[in-house]
Amino acid sequence: TIVEVIAQRSNAQRQQIKAAYQQSTGNPLADALKKVLKSDFEEVVLAMLMTPPEYDAFEMKRAVKGLGTKEAVLIEILGTRSNEEITAMKNTFKEVYGKVLEEQIKGEVSGDLETTLLALCKATRSEDCKIDDGLAKSDAKALFEAGENRVGTVCSVLIDVLTSRSEAQLCKIFQYYGKYSKEGLAKALESELHGNFEDCLMTLVKSAWNKPAFFAEKLHLAMKGLGTNTDTLTRIIVSRSEIDLLKIIQEYKRMYGKTLQEAILKETSGDYEKILLALCGTQ
Repeated sequence: TIVEVIAQRSNAQRQQIKAAYQQSTGNPLADALKKVLKSDFEEVVLAMLMTPPEYDAFEMKRAVKGLGTKEAVLIEILGTRSNEEITAMKNTFKEVYGKVLEEQIKGEVSGDLETTLLALCKATRSEDCKIDDGLAKSDAKALFEAGENRVGTVCSVLIDVLTSRSEAQLCKIFQYYGKYSKEGLAKALESELHGNFEDCLMTLVKSAWNKPAFFAEKLHLAMKGLGTNTDTLTRIIVSRSEIDLLKIIQEYKRMYGKTLQEAILKETSGDYEKILLALCGTQ
């Protein structure tokens, strides 16, 4: 029943169900479900009861809490959300946890990664669909001069361009970059940089180029090899379910020659498997 009701409704409808449940029983629905559910299935159900900004804020909080920071989660969320989504998530973070997200990030990460994440936190990135051809040419040259064409990388140039230009503009920059470099920007970043900072800039590049493919790759990596990273699986499927999950499923099939549903069937089981498949639909 939980799978049927929760997975077959939109997030807006789930918020109404939550309100109605609270009104008729006097108890929050999430609390009632926490008592009876466990492990990964519980995680998905509780995630689906949150609004998208609440869920993003919850994941960000979980990423900076306790020992060790889950940089990959900070990178994924800040690198793929729109300005509006980032602003809503920051406001919710402040409301729910009483803390400023930027301050939390400053306390957990440092160096170029910190600079990049804080730039994305501003939520001032261009979202203009119009492409400025001249700017794309000069940005491509600046990126080439800052990285591949010299010894040592000028990270500030990379950060500035990749965190401020729109995704459409970035795609144009990548095309022009090909005129300077045989290997392209993604390959150049891989050879010039390392660690979480490299992952962060690569997220911005891949996400601008093809966001559904970026998420398809993350899902594939979460299920590859021994053990499944259910946190990643849950986060991507729930957070993209009303945005671009269908496109992600199409890209997954194109990239890996099998459906996402087949992979989920192989890697998960029980109610957790059922609810993920209900969200993905029958393909």
